Amino acid sequence: MRLGIGERNRVALERLHRDVAGPFDMATAARVLRLPPDKVRRLLGYLASRGWLSRVRRGVYTTVPLGASEPSDWREDPWSVAVAVFAPCYIGGWSACEHWELTEQVFRGVVVMTARPIRSADVEVQGTEFRLKHLPETLHFGTRAVWRDRVKVKVSDPTRTVIDILDEPRLGGGIRHSAAVLREYLSATHRNDKLLVEYGDRLGNRTVFKRLGYIIEALGLDARSLADECAARVSAGLTRLDPSVDAGGRVLKRWGLRVNVELKREEPS
Repeated sequence: MRLGIGERNRVALERLHRDVAGPFDMATAARVLRLPPDKVRRLLGYLASRGWLSRVRRGVYTTVPLGASEPSDWREDPWSVAVAVFAPCYIGGWSACEHWELTEQVFRGVVVMTARPIRSADVEVQGTEFRLKHLPETLHFGTRAVWRDRVKVKVSDPTRTVIDILDEPRLGGGIRHSAAVLREYLSATHRNDKLLVEYGDRLGNRTVFKRLGYIIEALGLDARSLADECAARVSAGLTRLDPSVDAGGRVLKRWGLRVNVELKREEPS
């Protein structure tokens, strides 16, 4: 429930509504309102306590639509929150799979690839679970900009999305779901075999090629030339097909993989 607001504070609130897109920190508010940091800190805390702003996390706020029936329950768009809290970053993993319609599965939480240091891979902000992976900004390639209301957000393009979930299958919901995403990618207009190889080379983790080549063969996907490109890039050493699964399995020397999760081909309809 909103409480009363004075004229000076109302003008400040109107400026924030008009000039700020999405969640904002104190530095942004100080620039928009042309106030010193100590006054901005007190003002934002006051407006939040009166229900005119919503606190996203410490030092980060968002304006509340004037028509919101329960201002205290207002939640900002999670992708916009990611930009405010984890930038420089991009949306990836299963969240990008959903965005590009590479899966029909609905996941809880949002996957964010961030250049910021992280203490935990799982963080909750405004009731949304974020799955984080630290990734140097030099490796933030293969993204596209999309708009969420007035906030520009980077999301991995379809090809980079596939590379990321092969690099770390947990970000794709596990290797079985990642394999299903690859199947969809190779049958969709997004498919670009040359770009897959280029992105894999740029990322620099040859395990990506082990998993990619193996999945193509295991599922009988129509990508023989791509599998050959992968075979030419297989590195020495043994890697688990799904590193998040603590299980044994047969060793496949051709791909340098311990197949600790079995993949099944789709039955013909």
